[in-house]
Amino acid sequence: MEQILFIQTGTGIDVHGQDVTKASIRAVEDAIYGNSMPGIAQSLPDQRIENMKVNVRLAVPLDRDNLSIEKVKDIIPYGTVTVDVTDGGMATSSGIILEDKQDDNDLMYIVNTAVEVGY
Repeated sequence: MEQILFIQTGTGIDVHGQDVTKASIRAVEDAIYGNSMPGIAQSLPDQRIENMKVNVRLAVPLDRDNLSIEKVKDIIPYGTVTVDVTDGGMATSSGIILEDKQDDNDLMYIVNTAVEVGY
């Protein structure tokens, strides 16, 4: 990315089910869904929203191999999207195993994200 215009951060949690994709999507939603960028097109090359680049940085605690990067990309509505994944976040006890919630164990997954927007 040549120029970062802004960065939003977020946190997502999957309390039951140990689904790193679900926690990642929630983190990205937390970062982007409370924002509006009415002047973004004017800040992009040729003043076109199609020229926006979005880089999603995810810090995931476990199960990186189970992360669906395509599902994470799908929630970004505009631009060319890339996703970088690193170790981080947290896996901690939820205090209970709920089989009806597809728990394999009592862990909850907490994912952190930084969503960078620019061109």
